Amino acid sequence: METPDNATEAPAPTGIAAQDWGTASAEPQYRAAVVDLLGALAYGELAAFERLAEDAKLAPTLADKAELAKMASAEFHHFERLTDRLTAIDTEPTAAMEPFAKALDDFHRQTAPSDWLEGLVKAYVGDSIASDFYREVAARLDSDTRSLVLAVLDDTGHGNFAVEKVRAAIEADPRVGGRLALWARRLMGEALSQAQRVVADRDALSTMLVGGVADGFDLAEVGRMFSRITEAHTKRMAALGLAA
Repeated sequence: METPDNATEAPAPTGIAAQDWGTASAEPQYRAAVVDLLGALAYGELAAFERLAEDAKLAPTLADKAELAKMASAEFHHFERLTDRLTAIDTEPTAAMEPFAKALDDFHRQTAPSDWLEGLVKAYVGDSIASDFYREVAARLDSDTRSLVLAVLDDTGHGNFAVEKVRAAIEADPRVGGRLALWARRLMGEALSQAQRVVADRDALSTMLVGGVADGFDLAEVGRMFSRITEAHTKRMAALGLAA
């Protein structure tokens, strides 16, 4: 997953964000929200690993294949960290991931790339949107959970790799740019819809987002959050050499 383009200096944490897991988890609804969040993240990392491994088969060169395999390995390491954490807080990882499997599988089925370049754009755009969303949520988490979430969102190197390859392809054939721009816009819409569906389906997670157990997050702020995610997407499109 990728480094955010809309990073700003965060204010000093307050409320739950100023607590550690031991203190914050005493609130049952907050604990349930964190289990949901870690479950969704874990399944997302597992899906990213599977997708990168599949994309490696489409790679035009051996060097590209090896690069994607390395990125897939990093995603699987992130998955293991999340499942280890779920186990440590007395939660069965598979049970935590299960509620999110269908939504994420549906997203990947609906946005299956038709070629190597579409796969690169999907990984760069789709993963980055997810990363931006989780980073926004992380700001409201307890310090222990926040540190873990931010660690597993570390850039695996896919962003720079995708930008380099996509820009080179557009330079070689400018007609590619129009097709990939349409593809990226579709990915943006599907990714945001999927994120909103996941949150809406999980009461504890949605309550945390709109200001129940995590202070300072109201409906207006949720709107601003998605505006920031959209703005970051526009910058990434520019980095790829594509029109948003």
